[in-house]
Amino acid sequence: MSLVELIARADERGLAASGLACSDRCVPLLVGDEEVLRPLWAHLADGSDWSASLEKARGALGGADPGEAEAVQLTRGMLDEAPAERTPEALRAWADACSVASLRIHRLLDPAVDDTTPADDVEAERAGGPESASPLVAADLRRQILVLELLAEHGGQGLRRALDVSGEGRRVLRAVVSRRERGRV
Repeated sequence: MSLVELIARADERGLAASGLACSDRCVPLLVGDEEVLRPLWAHLADGSDWSASLEKARGALGGADPGEAEAVQLTRGMLDEAPAERTPEALRAWADACSVASLRIHRLLDPAVDDTTPADDVEAERAGGPESASPLVAADLRRQILVLELLAEHGGQGLRRALDVSGEGRRVLRAVVSRRERGRV
């Protein structure tokens, strides 16, 4: 099943986990404390209101800077757009937007993509699969699909594994960013 179909069929918890996982994987672009979103995962697990923790996370990540790189702006935007009230409609729109933003971020940072590489069609990849995507984008697409499948198959019990998948993606992105920084020095 495609990522687009999985998002369309996901329940409230799956949508929230999907958007949160995309944000969580990209948070190394914003802060040193990568655990800043951990309380939001806890709210998903127990079903409690996450609005106060969401505001606290946004505050910890700071405000936007017009001079920020596009990948950083996209990452910040994912959390800025997170719905304080977790309604199915708001979560579906957020999960969908986070999916696109995360894939764009991974494409921007993918070392296999250069100026001669044609722009990936993110929507086509989301509707199809990772076959034509660059390596980093394909890996993120697989992680997005896995998170939604885990929640669809295991409900709340799938949250722990979804958090693990997100952490794995965060480590990969952190390594990519670190390599890029070393290359600039």
